[in-house]
Amino acid sequence: MSDTIFNWPVRVYYEDTDAGGVVFYANYLKFFERARTEWLRSLGIEQDGLLAEGVAFVVRSVQMENLSSAKFNDQLSVSAEISEQKRASLIFKQAIVDQSNRLIATAEIKVACVDLNRAKPIAIPKQVAGVLPRVH
Repeated sequence: MSDTIFNWPVRVYYEDTDAGGVVFYANYLKFFERARTEWLRSLGIEQDGLLAEGVAFVVRSVQMENLSSAKFNDQLSVSAEISEQKRASLIFKQAIVDQSNRLIATAEIKVACVDLNRAKPIAIPKQVAGVLPRVH
């Protein structure tokens, strides 16, 4: 595994499923969000600290493909990797696989760094940019 790819385990709970017993598609977005949040935390960045400074990463766009279905009680692994870094934004490539490494969903998610007081994009803070893995 590359040191630029972060993986986070997620267990599928009953609340994550729809009437057909599979994960409701929008919940994959929640799983992707959790992985990005835990990835930042693993780098020593707490989002509540950024929020206290009036800074947040907000999702600007999502492209997601559902390739298979996860079911109640499945143990999943959600990955997050930066594919592009700009002054005020990051693009993440993310994937969800099950225990047999079957690909469940993929996504490309663009997040923008925003000054919450002005609702405008700003440069990614130095304390964050300084710990981000290098994009190859």
